Amino acid sequence: MRALAVEGVWKFYGDYPALREIRFDVEPGQCVALLGRNGAGKTTLLRILAGLARPSKGAVKVFEKDSLDRATRGQIGILGHGIAIYDELSAYENLRLFAGLYGIEQPDKWAMHWLERTGLERVKDGLVREFSRGMRQRLAVARAFLHNPKLLMLDEPFTSLDDRAIALLQGLLRESLAAGGTVIMSTHQLREALELATNVVLINRGKLAHTGARTQEMLDDPGYLYRTYGEA
Repeated sequence: MRALAVEGVWKFYGDYPALREIRFDVEPGQCVALLGRNGAGKTTLLRILAGLARPSKGAVKVFEKDSLDRATRGQIGILGHGIAIYDELSAYENLRLFAGLYGIEQPDKWAMHWLERTGLERVKDGLVREFSRGMRQRLAVARAFLHNPKLLMLDEPFTSLDDRAIALLQGLLRESLAAGGTVIMSTHQLREALELATNVVLINRGKLAHTGARTQEMLDDPGYLYRTYGEA
């Protein structure tokens, strides 16, 4: 069973094709680095993969079911630019709320567990509106992992994280992968992404420029990928 199947996806904004015939598969346990320059279409594609937007043409299947299916969405963890946490609630209240929405058993326990894992237990009662950008991002990481998703989709996940927090997130992603989870990660921080990636998808001006296994050559020289596959 494929974790993700992208079947001829197009996305139009008016007459402009932001995505053009994107097609690739992701197997369970893979970590895919979704790469491309600014404006290449990465965020648009990731939103469609996560079921947050509809393709103009084509389809996306998550574990062989429609990505827009409600049950399917419960298997997806999302970390993106719109952090999707509530400023007027405390860190604990945010996680407790989402735990309830996901139907997690012992929601209080798991809310505290993820506050501890992300180093926020000491500020658990602080209002999110008073948090720094880095603290907000840590809370968003906790929310993304809270319900133990089978498929994680991350858009610029290392943004605003310090070195310790980056190491923490990389460790959490490795744990998820070791447990059979699947990760799709869009980022400009090539080295961090390629260290984790088993596979690479490169988008160039809305088109699929390359898809395949991450090679040692890519890891040794991140610029190799862009040079080789003609990204302007």
